[in-house]
Amino acid sequence: MEIIALLFACLLIYFAVENIFMLRVRREKLSDNGDIRIIHLSDLHKRTFGEDNKRLLEKTEKENPNLIIFSGDAITRDCRDFSELERFLCRLVKIAPVFFAYGNHELDLPDEYRKKLDDVLRKCGVHFADNDTEIIEIKERKLSVTYASLKRTIYKKNGSYRNLDDYTVDELTDNLGNPNKNCTSILIAHNPFFADAYEKWGADFVFSGHIHGGAVRIPFLNIGVLSPERKFFPKNAKGVYKIGKMSLLVSGGLGKLRLFNPPEIVLYII
Repeated sequence: MEIIALLFACLLIYFAVENIFMLRVRREKLSDNGDIRIIHLSDLHKRTFGEDNKRLLEKTEKENPNLIIFSGDAITRDCRDFSELERFLCRLVKIAPVFFAYGNHELDLPDEYRKKLDDVLRKCGVHFADNDTEIIEIKERKLSVTYASLKRTIYKKNGSYRNLDDYTVDELTDNLGNPNKNCTSILIAHNPFFADAYEKWGADFVFSGHIHGGAVRIPFLNIGVLSPERKFFPKNAKGVYKIGKMSLLVSGGLGKLRLFNPPEIVLYII
């Protein structure tokens, strides 16, 4: 019993350290000849890392990114004051251009507060759109960045996680049009469960989050335990997944409680 109590105490100490102090940088080289450095942030959920997110900003800047992609859930659905987020984003855009797409928590905001959030994004100079695309050029390479808002009923429907809607390639095409074949196609889509639709649509790289790495991960097996939909062992929970010619890039996120799954900033080189 004493050994069990000691192990439990050690687990509690580790849990506290992981959720208060840890912030990991995961680096993924996706192309041997790649020279574009993309920082991926996701699922901050209003959390801060140091005063005014100083630690998060410093670690991001140290990676010398060419652009920063934020794949949703910067806030929580009950958020009504965006001043803290504004201070963070206005500093973040000074590091590199920031591209943001809605997560389910942004979609759940009442219209009045969604408009206030949009005003903050514009004020800080964040690139964002509701189901639209923009073309950018970095290091003489053209990238099309597409912001997929998806829809609320793939996350929760009639107050329940049961019988959730699917999201098809036809819906994606109706909402977004077809990808530009003359550019490297980057799709920011918060939910990674619809990777097959994203691949059929024609994305080259998809930036997702949402699952928080599975909240708890099983050590050494790289398996996430639980999704926000209360489903066990969710697919595509965290990491790089090759699906056809597409790379699905899933962040384990920054906010929410977690175990054996430190909050992470991800650097991709493409």
